[in-house]
Amino acid sequence: MSIETREFTVGALSTNCYVAFCTKTKEAVMIDPGFEELKDAYFIFSFINKKELKLKLIIDTHGHPDHVCGNEIVQKKFSVPIAVHEADAFMFGETGTKVANFFGFKHTSPLPDVLLHDGEFLKFGETVLRVIHTPGHSPGSVVLVGEKEIFSGDTLFEGSIGRTDFPWSSEAEMMLSLKKLSCLPDDFVVYPGHGSVAILGQEKRFNPFMQQI
Repeated sequence: MSIETREFTVGALSTNCYVAFCTKTKEAVMIDPGFEELKDAYFIFSFINKKELKLKLIIDTHGHPDHVCGNEIVQKKFSVPIAVHEADAFMFGETGTKVANFFGFKHTSPLPDVLLHDGEFLKFGETVLRVIHTPGHSPGSVVLVGEKEIFSGDTLFEGSIGRTDFPWSSEAEMMLSLKKLSCLPDDFVVYPGHGSVAILGQEKRFNPFMQQI
C-alpha cells in the first residue's frame, strides 16, 4: 500500500488541505478543502490534473467552516461525495450557514453524502485510511490513519491541540481522544489541520497536552 500526500495551505485561517492518493492506481481523496477563493482551488485542481488523479471522495475531519467551505466547489468540479462524521453532520446545510457566520465565513457546505463512523475504513485504489473518532475540538472530529501517516485535523498540532472553548467543544473529550492517538506508533507522520507536519513520537514526548495524559 503506497500513499502520497500533497499539502496546500488555503483560506483565511491557513487551513491545510491535503490531496492523498494511491501511487499505483491514481485514485485520490481530498481532505479539508477549506478555501472560499477560486484561486486556492485553481492550484489544487491543477495539481490533480497534472498528476492525472481520479478524485473519489471529499473527507472533512470535522464540520467547522475553515475545513468545509470549499466542499461545494470541489463537488461541482469532480462530482464526488462529501464525507464527515455523523456527529458533525448538523453543522452542514441550514445550520452550517449559522456556524459559518459565527466563524466569519461566507460559505458553508452542502449536506454530506457519507456519514463516517469510528473504526471504518476508507479505500481508494490500494490505499486505506482508518477513521478514528476524536471528539473534543468538535463532537464529530476524526483522525484518519494510514499505514505510516495520520491526518489529524484540529485534534493534534505540532506542539499543541485544537481549541476546546468553541460551542460543542469539550476539553475532557479532547484528552480522551489524545489518549487514543498516544497508542499509535511513534514514527507516524502527523499531517495537521493547521501548522507544520510533525512526528507522533516527538509529540508524545514534547507536546504539553499529550504529556498530560
